[in-house]
Amino acid sequence: MTGMRTVRFVFVVASVLVVSAIAGSLFGRSTVSSQERIPERYKAFTTAVRLVETNYVDKVETDRAVYSAITGMLQTLDPHSSFLDPRTYAQMRERQEGRYYGLGITIQVIDGDITAVSLFEGSPAYKKGVRRGDIIAKIDGEDAKGWTSEQAARRLRGPKGTTVRISLKRRGYEQLIELEVPRDEINIPTIPAAFMVDATTGYVRLQDFAEQTDNDLTAALKSLTDKGMTRLLLDVRGNPGGPLDQAIKVANQFLQQGQMIVYTRGRVPNSDQDYRATEKSRYSDLPVVVLANRNSASASEIVSGALQDHDRAIIVGETTFGKALVQSVYRISEGAALALTTARYYTPSGRLIQRPWDGTFDEYLTYTMRDQNAPRDHPASELKYTDSGRKVYGGGGIEPDHRLEGPIEGFNPGKFARTLYARQTFASFAQQFSAVGDTRIAATGHDRTLVAPDFPVDAAMLDGFRRHLKDDGITMDEAAFSQDLVFIKAMIRYEIDLNLWSVGDARRHLIATDPQAQLALGFFPEAERLSRAARAKSTPGDQ
Repeated sequence: MTGMRTVRFVFVVASVLVVSAIAGSLFGRSTVSSQERIPERYKAFTTAVRLVETNYVDKVETDRAVYSAITGMLQTLDPHSSFLDPRTYAQMRERQEGRYYGLGITIQVIDGDITAVSLFEGSPAYKKGVRRGDIIAKIDGEDAKGWTSEQAARRLRGPKGTTVRISLKRRGYEQLIELEVPRDEINIPTIPAAFMVDATTGYVRLQDFAEQTDNDLTAALKSLTDKGMTRLLLDVRGNPGGPLDQAIKVANQFLQQGQMIVYTRGRVPNSDQDYRATEKSRYSDLPVVVLANRNSASASEIVSGALQDHDRAIIVGETTFGKALVQSVYRISEGAALALTTARYYTPSGRLIQRPWDGTFDEYLTYTMRDQNAPRDHPASELKYTDSGRKVYGGGGIEPDHRLEGPIEGFNPGKFARTLYARQTFASFAQQFSAVGDTRIAATGHDRTLVAPDFPVDAAMLDGFRRHLKDDGITMDEAAFSQDLVFIKAMIRYEIDLNLWSVGDARRHLIATDPQAQLALGFFPEAERLSRAARAKSTPGDQ
C-alpha cells in the first residue's frame, strides 16, 4: 500500500458509515435484478481474470487480483469509496464496536521492530507495566525482529483468559524485560479524558466515534455535572469520525428536541433522510465551546456543524477537514466488504461542507499536512445563516467562529520544533523516566530518572533533553529552541504524563498552555449569549 493509499484508508474507515440491514438488502436487490446481464456486461473482466490466472508467468492469487481490480474501479469515483478486504473489514468493525480480545497495545513497525505506540488505560498490558515506546523483541520466545504488524497482532491476540509471554526492550535497561500478560476484552475508549478545568468548566476529549460513544459521553457529562460543571469545552480536534447514528446522538445531547441535526441526500432508495433531535436533553442550555482543527472530519463535523448552525456552540481553532460523504458498507464475499459513497450530508442550515477533490486525490488527502490560509472567499451560493442570523458558509469544512492555527496539540511551532515532534523525540525522551512508587517493573538500569506527578520541567530536565537530542544525532538550534520553549516544555510534560500516568493527567496539564484551548476558554460568554438569542428567535422543529 502506498503512502497515498494509506492516508486514503484512514479516511475510509473514519468516514460517516451506515452499516445496516437496509444497506445489505439494497445490495441484494441490485445483484438479483442484474443477474441475467452479468455474463454480457462483465465478460471482459471475467475473461481477463481467467487469462491472468492461467497464463501469467508467475502464479497469481486470484482473490488478490480481483481485490486490486475492485480497488482500481473505486478510485475513479471519490476519495472515500473503498474496497475492504477481510482483514481491513474486520479492523473497521472492531474499531466501530470499540472492543476486541488481546493485550490492549497498539503496535507499529519502526526500523524493523514491533513497537508499542499506545496503550489503553486499564488494559492487561497497561497493568503489567508495558509502556509506549517499548520494543516487543520476542513473543512466546520467538524473535519478532522483521515481523509485520499483522504477524505480531495475530500472536498477541487470542481468547480471553489465555496468556502470552513478551520480552520488552526498553531504553535504559540492559536486559530484556520478561512479562507474562493475560488476554482480556479490550474496550477502545472514544472519550479518554473528561475532567474539570476549573470550578465550573468541564472538559471532554471526544477523540473518536464508535458504537458506545453516546453512552460514554452521557457518563462523562453526568460525572462533570456532579462536580459542578456549568459550561463545557468539547474537544474534537483530530477526531476522524465514525458511525452516523452516534454523531446524531452526540449532537442530540446539546440540542432541543425537534431540532434538525443533519440531513442526507442521495440517489438510492432510503438515502434521503432527515435526522432530528428526538430526545429531551438536560444539556440543551449548557454553554458549549468546541475545539476543532484540520483533522476533525466526518461525524465530528456533523456535531460541530449542527451546534454552530443552531448557535449552541462557538467553534474555535481551524477549518475542519471537509468530508460530507456518507458511505454504506455492503458485505460481499469471504468476509470482504465495499464502503461505497451513497449520499451527501448537509448541516441544518443547508451547508454542504464537502471539500472539492483533485483528479488523483493527492491534494485532497494531504490537506491536513499543509498550513491553512486565511478564510477564503465564498461564492454567494455557499452562504447560509444560523438560527440567530449569523453568516456561515459551505464549500469546504466547518469554518471556526474564532480562528487560531494549532496543528500540533493546539500549538503552531516553528520548523525545528515540528521536526522534533515528527521524529517522536519527545516520546523517546519520556522513556527514561519512571514514576515514584510504580512497582510494576523495577526502575533499574542506567540513565533512569524517578519523577512524581507534580514534577517541574525545570532547567535540569531541559538540559537532559538537549543531551537526548545530541544522542539522537539532532543538531541543536538554540535560537529556535528558545523561540518555541513553551511548546517544547509542554510536549516534554505531555509525553511523560502519557507514559507514566493517564491521558486525563496529560490533557489537564496541557490545557494550561495549549494556545487554542486558552483562547477558547474566553468565549463562554459569547456562547451563552448566542444560545440564548437563538432560543428566543426560533422554535424547535421549524428548520
